[in-house]
Amino acid sequence: MKVRLAGRSGQPARGTGIEPLLLGIDFGGTKMAVGVADAQGRLLARERLPTYAERGAPQALERALELAAELVAGVGGPVAAAGVASPGVVRPDGIDLAPNVPGWERLRLAEAVREWLGVARVAVDNDLNAAALAELRLGELRDADPGLVVGLGTGVAAAVTVRGAVLPGHHGAAGEIGYAVAGGPWPGTMLELDFSGRALDRLADELGVPGGAAGLAARAEHPGAARDALTARVDELARHLVTCCLLLDPQRVVLVGGVAGSELIRGLLIGRLTEVLPHRPDVVLSRFADDAALLGAVTLAREAVPAAG
Repeated sequence: MKVRLAGRSGQPARGTGIEPLLLGIDFGGTKMAVGVADAQGRLLARERLPTYAERGAPQALERALELAAELVAGVGGPVAAAGVASPGVVRPDGIDLAPNVPGWERLRLAEAVREWLGVARVAVDNDLNAAALAELRLGELRDADPGLVVGLGTGVAAAVTVRGAVLPGHHGAAGEIGYAVAGGPWPGTMLELDFSGRALDRLADELGVPGGAAGLAARAEHPGAARDALTARVDELARHLVTCCLLLDPQRVVLVGGVAGSELIRGLLIGRLTEVLPHRPDVVLSRFADDAALLGAVTLAREAVPAAG
């Protein structure tokens, strides 16, 4: 059932005296997050739900929009704008480079949000670009320029920030380092197949380590096959991040995503960068835990609302 939450204009009803709300939706390959915020971008309600990627894109989109309707109804008030963070390169008629959820390339996210929720102003961007926007406005990049945000989650990607803006690139694909050439004779394989949450899950399974990427990182705290295998994968990632840093010369690198939460992986990665870079940037973990892209989506919504006056 489709639920309409505001008038066709997306504006609050006249005379209600109710402050308009902002809606943020973060779609991920493993989980999704929905948040409702006030006009200043402060989260009033948020919930997560699994993506169930193997079941395809339509069910994930529908469940996220149903949750969004429930949260908005629970908070109460009209929705002034919505922001959506999505894997891949978002076009008006589809999405490129988003292979982790079957059928995601056929979705039209802005159109779906408008149709289901009746919100006229909808801004959609790549999920890591959204996370970088959150870091620029609220987090670790407020006083750093240039900046590099590295997402280590279901996949691996980067986002570049310069002079207070996220650089999209000519095709909107700047930072898609998951497609970088890695290992072996040319053309080798993709970096994301060597280092990402899913790649480390597969590696853990090959080594007979329970618990996926998290279990592998825990086992690798001690010398042995798990540590050797994980270190080799971190080394591959480090080679590409070294190149990114040499090209950009960032003041600060911010790590986001579930895999970045491993102290061992962060320590190995920082050690590699320190060892070879002539000018080492600050390397920090995002303070937003798993909320960077969601807060970025809310920020997209906030910046989609025209300034008063």
